[in-house]
Amino acid sequence: MAKGFEIPGLGDLMEQASAMQERLARTQSEVGERTVEATVGGGMVTARMNGRLELLSISIDPKVISPGDREMLQDLVAAAVNQAVRQAQGMMAEEMKKITGGLRIPGLG
Repeated sequence: MAKGFEIPGLGDLMEQASAMQERLARTQSEVGERTVEATVGGGMVTARMNGRLELLSISIDPKVISPGDREMLQDLVAAAVNQAVRQAQGMMAEEMKKITGGLRIPGLG
C-alpha cells in the first residue's frame, strides 16, 4: 500500500501560522482599545479616536465657534478627524509589522 504524500515541516508551518493568527487577533483587540489624539488649527480642534477607528470625542476651542466661521470650523473638524484616522491606522500598521516582521499579509493593511 502506498503511503500518502507528506510535505516535511508542514505541521510546524501550520502551527506557526496558527500562533501568528492568534497573536494578530490579540494585537488587533489590544490596539483597538488604545486611543490617538489629533489636534489641528493650533489647538482649535482636537479629535480622539480609538484603534477601531471609532471617533470618541471632538473638542472645539470656544474662540472658534462663531456664526461667521462656520466653514472654517467644519474644515478644522474634518482635518482633525482625518488626521486621527491616519494616526490610528499607523498605530495598527506598526503593531502588525512587529508581528509579521514586515511581511505583507492581505487584509492586514
